[in-house]
Amino acid sequence: MSKTKTIAAALAAITLATALTASSAQARPRFGVGLGIGLAAGAIVGAAAASTYGPVYVCQSWQYVRSYDRWGNVYVTKVCDY
Repeated sequence: MSKTKTIAAALAAITLATALTASSAQARPRFGVGLGIGLAAGAIVGAAAASTYGPVYVCQSWQYVRSYDRWGNVYVTKVCDY
């Protein structure tokens, strides 16, 4: 599933949950429902963002390699030595 489809599905779920929990208009603060919906939306969007990236590999040892740019100039590049 692409990132935009996941975000669209999350927003649709938030909209549906808000519509189902809303009752009559009352002039009193209700933080519990909004807080719960906000935490659920954050968890959904965070999980979607985290799943788009692959695993992170940590390099144990580095090797310095001589490289050349397109004009023939020499520079040193740090390369992971697996």
